[in-house]
Amino acid sequence: MTSTDLADAMASTAAPAATTRRPRTVRPVPRWWRDASVSLFWLVVLFVVTLWVANGGVQALGGLGTGMTSLGRLTGLVASALLLVQVFLMARIPWFEQAWGQDALARTHRYVGFTSFNLLWAHIVLITLGYAATGPKGLWGTIVDFVLNYPGMLLAVAGTVALCMVVVTSVKKARARLRYESWHLIHLYGYLGAGLALPHQLWTGQEFLTSKASTVFWWTLYAVCAGAVLVYRLGLPAWRSLRAPIRVVSVRQEAPGVTSVVVGGPGVEHLDALPGQFFQWRFLDGPGWTRANPYSLSAAPDGRHLRITAAHVGDGTGRLARLRPGTRVLVEGPYGRLHEGVRTRHKVLLMGSGIGITPMRALLEGFRQAPGDVTVIHRARTGEDLVHADELHELATRCGARYFTVEGPRVPGRETWLPRSAAHLTDAQALAQLVPDVAERDVFLCGSPGWMEAARRAALACGTPSERIHLERFTY
Repeated sequence: MTSTDLADAMASTAAPAATTRRPRTVRPVPRWWRDASVSLFWLVVLFVVTLWVANGGVQALGGLGTGMTSLGRLTGLVASALLLVQVFLMARIPWFEQAWGQDALARTHRYVGFTSFNLLWAHIVLITLGYAATGPKGLWGTIVDFVLNYPGMLLAVAGTVALCMVVVTSVKKARARLRYESWHLIHLYGYLGAGLALPHQLWTGQEFLTSKASTVFWWTLYAVCAGAVLVYRLGLPAWRSLRAPIRVVSVRQEAPGVTSVVVGGPGVEHLDALPGQFFQWRFLDGPGWTRANPYSLSAAPDGRHLRITAAHVGDGTGRLARLRPGTRVLVEGPYGRLHEGVRTRHKVLLMGSGIGITPMRALLEGFRQAPGDVTVIHRARTGEDLVHADELHELATRCGARYFTVEGPRVPGRETWLPRSAAHLTDAQALAQLVPDVAERDVFLCGSPGWMEAARRAALACGTPSERIHLERFTY
């Protein structure tokens, strides 16, 4: 690809035709929802610290032993609060999910989780050292006394082990070695860890035993988090899937190692999905059905059917090719912010790499647009890897959109969204040649993490504000 090729491609792929389908009007997501949720979470932490101060936490800092014990109480309280915030973030409450998107929620959940885990270990160390410094049993005697004689402590130890499993497997290098299904199963132990820590806090925590306000606060916090999980992670998905059946309608191979699945049934019309969003899918086809996998919609919902398209990269995706029509389907969702509701401009750029083109294809079909409003850049290693290329070309022609394909192996030794044939161009130069007005557009991205980051940097370098760049990561 040369700069001349880029200019010629732009001229030859413009198709000023009018769309024949009137897409659904989507209400924008209020920006204040996110600000309000951030304020709420900080208020929870602030209230925890206030309770610690009110219960003599500052005064206890005067002595070495009592000071370590007091700081241990504080770190334990904040760790508990952040642990519950983690659970709440991933409870998939519709208002929070719409405000943040699963991508931002998952990354925030990760940062809060590591912070909570570090504070938990600070709590364990400080409390142990503080009690050992003020008691007659010494360090090892204090440890044994804690574990064997304090109410709920054995459960707390088991909960800490469960949380350690979750944290260790969430480190990026360890996460990369695990299949998604295995990581997801281990990650569920986080709920077990949070639950096992509760008796210890109830039975031995000073804030629970001496302050009615603290007791009411913590019981309320635990109840709200447990209720959110029961309602939005378990109850609502089960009700949506079971009140009206959803079944596989057809299975189609799009390319070697790429499968599309169409589902339909009475339950589909109640899902209220938007083009570009994704669901967590469970296909009741045999062992392994309990593990959900996230797949984006690859076509705009029509009220009767949903279509997903996935590359075979693990056991879950590999099973898609073996599904049979009539297989029962359970879904959670819809989730994600790659949809019309986050759009701020009439003009839009859709960039997809590999299988990441699938939500872009749904957006192209579902967006409200006039001729020239939408440009699609489709990146793939080879022509055979251009999934849904014929559909995208037909849609672009019908909608008056511009559709570019960018093929070829990656530039070696460089983080870029471009192929090797365009190595003489910077990422921003190539993007500006294809889409000269990219700074005036909303930019939607989907692909591998490295490719999306390179494309994001290119859009920023071309003048696109960061708040108008929308992407969804499925690895954290």
